[in-house]
Amino acid sequence: MTSSQRLTLFRNLSLLGAVLALCVVVLGAWVRLNAAGLGCPDWPGCYGHLSAASAEQHLGTAQQLYPGRQFEYAKAVKEMLHRYVASTLGLIIVVLAIVAIWNRRDPNQPFWLPILLVPLVILQGLLGMWTVTKLLTPLIVVMHLLGGLTTMSLLAWLAMRATDNIRNLNTPIRNNLRVWALLGLVMLTVQIFLGGWTSSNYAAVSCPDFPTCQNSYWPHMDVKDAFVLWRGLGIDYQGGVLDHPARVAIHFVHRVGAVVTALMLGWVVFTTWRSGLRTVRVAAIAVALMLLIQLVLGPLMVIKGFPLELATAHNAVAALLLLSVVHLNRMLWTSVHRTSRE
Repeated sequence: MTSSQRLTLFRNLSLLGAVLALCVVVLGAWVRLNAAGLGCPDWPGCYGHLSAASAEQHLGTAQQLYPGRQFEYAKAVKEMLHRYVASTLGLIIVVLAIVAIWNRRDPNQPFWLPILLVPLVILQGLLGMWTVTKLLTPLIVVMHLLGGLTTMSLLAWLAMRATDNIRNLNTPIRNNLRVWALLGLVMLTVQIFLGGWTSSNYAAVSCPDFPTCQNSYWPHMDVKDAFVLWRGLGIDYQGGVLDHPARVAIHFVHRVGAVVTALMLGWVVFTTWRSGLRTVRVAAIAVALMLLIQLVLGPLMVIKGFPLELATAHNAVAALLLLSVVHLNRMLWTSVHRTSRE
């Protein structure tokens, strides 16, 4: 296999990895929203077996391992499906690193980023294990979510490197535009953290009305208790452990964060559009489209009573919005300095 063929293989695998990482993130949200996070209370197997079907066939033995847990086949299947897809993604990342090392003499071959992805995906596997074995501890759940989104973004970055047209972007770009785009990415990351914190603390339904919350524009809240990041281990967090005022605070802050983030990203889109550069305008349009869909899904999800389909779509579009903002930042920042050894 020639160096060019290895580079083509690397590009195809990075694109496949980015798509698969998006699927893993959405599947993770789907499992969490189905209350199936503890569908298999052990790791990496399910009640001591490699599949939910095998655990069901040996139900007596499986149930003896975890007498305090009631085996539910539908939830176990969902959890194991997520693990299978995540494991496939891990394998692809390892192959990417191998190809990068194999093809390291090619100046167009990204090197350090695929190597970095290997320990990152190992950490993700550990966080996935701890999510289950530590009984859905909210901080671990959110770290697992952010780790998955980081993995997805870095794989997408590698895929974009093969397909974008940064090298043809020779028009000067104002530095303040790059700074705004980076701030938008940071703010979106904070908002995603708030979304994960809302979900992992089962606070989504604490404000069942919109635009008010508990029929008030400033409901009774316990902000102090809402954002205690660590409450210790040995607590079963399934269903949540916070009192209602704390959950209201989490949901309400997430809503406020959505408004602030939307204003920031809206400003980024506006200033990017005014730059007059066609290539970055297209990237800005993608951000605007994902942002608009998300701003519709959020309130609609509340109004409709948090149906599973809308809640899953809300998570999926958040991931797509992140990818679009990452793409816009790449278009703006790598026009300053493009390195062939990413």
